[in-house]
Amino acid sequence: MSDLSNYRKSYEKSELLESMIDKNPMMQFQKWFYETEEFGGVEEVNAMTISTIGLDGFPKSRIVLLKKYDEYGFTFVTNYDSEKGKALLQNSQVCLSFFWPSVERQVIIKGIAEKQTEVYSEGYFHSRPKGSQIGTVVSQQSSIIPNREFLDEKLKILEDKYENIEVPRPENWGGVLVKPVSIEFWQGRANRLHDRIRYTLLESGDWKIERLAP
Repeated sequence: MSDLSNYRKSYEKSELLESMIDKNPMMQFQKWFYETEEFGGVEEVNAMTISTIGLDGFPKSRIVLLKKYDEYGFTFVTNYDSEKGKALLQNSQVCLSFFWPSVERQVIIKGIAEKQTEVYSEGYFHSRPKGSQIGTVVSQQSSIIPNREFLDEKLKILEDKYENIEVPRPENWGGVLVKPVSIEFWQGRANRLHDRIRYTLLESGDWKIERLAP
C-alpha cells in the first residue's frame, strides 16, 4: 500500500474573480474551453465525467466526450440501452464534470438529461467515420459477451455487409442533451484557497451567481 498524504501541489496559474466572469455561464464555459485548448497540455479538452444513479441505486461515473454545447446545454452520444443510457432515462438528474489540470480548473454541472432530437442524432451518426458507425452497430453496449473474438467476428461480418452501402443508425443510439440547472467554475489558488463561482438557474430563467468557500 502507499501513503499519498505528501502528494501536494500549489495552484498558482490564474484566478477567478467576479469582475472577470460572464453573466451567462455557457459563455463563461466557452471562454474557459477555448483558453484550455489554447494553453495546451490537455489531450482531449472535451473529455468529461458523467455521473448517474444506476438502476441498482448506486452512483456511477465514467468518461464520455462532449460533442456539442450551446445555449440549451451539453450534448454527448450513447447507446440508450446501455447501463448509462438506462440509468439516465430512468433518473434524468445527472452531473457532468471537466478537469483541466494544465490550467488548474474544474467545471461541475448539475442538469436534467433528455434525448437529443432525431435530426441531431441522425446527422451526427452519419458524420462519423464508417468504421465508428459499424462499431456502434456491433456493440450492444454494457451487455455481457463471451470474449473479444465475438466482437471481431461481428465486425468483419458487418464490414462486408456495409462495404458499399450506408450504415443505418441503430434506433437505440443517439444524442443526450443535459440542460444545466447549476454550473460551478473552480479555479485552483495558492494555499488551498481556491476560487469557486456557482451559477444557479432561477425559475425566471436568469442565473444567480454566488461565490463558494473553497
